[in-house]
Parts: sequence; structure tokens; C-alpha cells
Amino acid sequence: MPELRKDPIIGRWVIISTERGKRPSEFLVQHPPTKDGFCPFCPGNEDKTPQEILAYRPDDSKPNTTGWNLRVVPNKYPALRIEGGIDREGDGVYDKMNGVGAHEVIIESTNHKDTLSSISEKQFEDVLWAYRDRIIDLKKDPRFRYILIFKNYGEAAGASLEHPHSQLIALPIIPKRVVEELDGSLEYYNYKERCIFCDIIRQEIMQGVRIVAENQDFIAVTPYAPKAAFEIWILPKKHESAFENGQRHEYENLAKLFSNILKRMDKVLNSPPYNFILHTSPLKDGNSQHYHWHFEIMPTLVKVAGFEWGSGFYINPTPPEEAAKFLREAKV
Repeated sequence: MPELRKDPIIGRWVIISTERGKRPSEFLVQHPPTKDGFCPFCPGNEDKTPQEILAYRPDDSKPNTTGWNLRVVPNKYPALRIEGGIDREGDGVYDKMNGVGAHEVIIESTNHKDTLSSISEKQFEDVLWAYRDRIIDLKKDPRFRYILIFKNYGEAAGASLEHPHSQLIALPIIPKRVVEELDGSLEYYNYKERCIFCDIIRQEIMQGVRIVAENQDFIAVTPYAPKAAFEIWILPKKHESAFENGQRHEYENLAKLFSNILKRMDKVLNSPPYNFILHTSPLKDGNSQHYHWHFEIMPTLVKVAGFEWGSGFYINPTPPEEAAKFLREAKV
């Protein structure tokens, strides 16, 4: 069973994933993602993955067989385990609990060579619906407090398989990074009685220099103080704290904008490796007036090194205003 251990100084939780344990020698050789040969996510290999949790199928094909457009399956090598109780306990000055959670893989397409920037907007919308459907289902489990959805694209961004997929991890705690956002936005709301994300959207629209693209429901901007070069945030223009509360037309417009942004990244940065994460409200706080869900997209262009690890500062070589201009003017 994996463990969650808490750093007693800064309050950060760490997953000790015993089932992914490695000997020192295993860290010395980097194994690149398989580019040819067997892929467990390709059609015809459904029996090589755990039983599917969710699938979108255009016909009456049976579960765990071919005929699907999108599948969601448990991760075969999960960071956290779905079975068992949390069992919080002390260990002297330390705190720990069982590594209970859900770790799922969203297989975004049947085509091994697809990317999120190459699939149709309808396929992209299906991916977003899968995120929503899984969040709504996992909210029923009282052990879980937060659900993080993320994508690693490209070897440099941490992808271990080439086939297009993203991941979901349900956690019994709220991640420190999210807590910092929640606390900061609550402090702003208590002072001004307004959502800071809504104020940021209004200012970005007024100034225009960091907008990459927008439509009726969503806006994509390079944040004022980005952690990564060419980092992009996608936010709903209407205040909403929980991603799963969206309406059908909103997911349709989000798919259109998200797809457009990834195409711009491909054009300007030559199809870079990237990560994206969905930050949404904790599961028991889905109607917050001070928090605003959003996607953060971070191309992997600069390696994090000693200064960043030691200080918590990020060195960004490209001003966000310039990054937005390059992306905005890209012909896609």
C-alpha cells in the first residue's frame, strides 16, 4: 500500500509509492516511450489494460472490446490505491496516512499517432466530458477531497507512452499548490468581496497584451507572473469554481479554444512537450465565490535547476507579453 507522508515544516504531502519502488540502478538508465511495436492503449489490446470504467462508443459494442472512441481505465501502476481506509496516524512529529485514492487513464483516441492538437473539436469535447463524468462519479466517495486532472505530452514532460492519453488522480487531501491558490483568492475576496480571477480576466481584456485567444465563454492568457516560458491559462469568463458544473455549450466552446491554443503552441514552438493541469474546487466546496477553475498549460522549454529547487523562484526567459504576441499572431 502506498503512503502519504506530510512534511512537518512546510505542510506538503508526499506520495511514497512503494509499488513503483525502484532500486538505485534503475534510475541510471532512462527508458524512452515506445514509438513502435506493442501499445496497450491501441484498439485490439483492450484485454491488456484493467477493465474500463467509462467508454464512449458509437454503437452497441461490448465493454472492453473494440468499437470505442474514448476509454477510461485504472492506471496499471497507480500512485494511489482505491482499496482500503485512510487510517491517519502519527509517527512522532510526523503524520502519515494510507495512500488511498484513484488513479485513472483517459485514452483520448483510438489513433496511436493522434495528439490533442490534431483530433477534431468533437473528439476534444469528448475528452472534456470524460473529465466531467469521472469527477462527478468520484465525488460520491467520501474518502476523496480533491481530483487533479493532468496531461504529460512528450518524453521531456514525463510521458511514458506515446498513445494520446491524460490522467486523473483522486486524493484524500488537497494539494499544497491548490491550497495556496485557495488561500490567496479567499484573502482577496475577504478584502474586496470580488473573485480575483474575475478581476484578472477583466483587466486582461481591458489591457489586451497578454490575451492569446478568446471566444464567447473562455479566454486564454499568458499569466502576468508565469512559472514557465509560454505558460498559458484558460479560464471561463463567467464565474464558476467547479469544472464539472459546466453546460453543454460551454464544453463545446472550451474544446474549440483549447484545440486552437495547442495548435498555436505547435506552430510557434514546433510541437513542444508540455504539461497541463486542471485546477478546480475541492470536492466539498463546489460553489465557491472566491475561487475560479482554470487550466494551466506549461510547455517544457527550460529545465528546472538548483536555484529553482532551492528558492521556489522560477526564472522565465520570455516575458508573457511577448509570448502572447507570438501565439496570438500565429497562423493556424
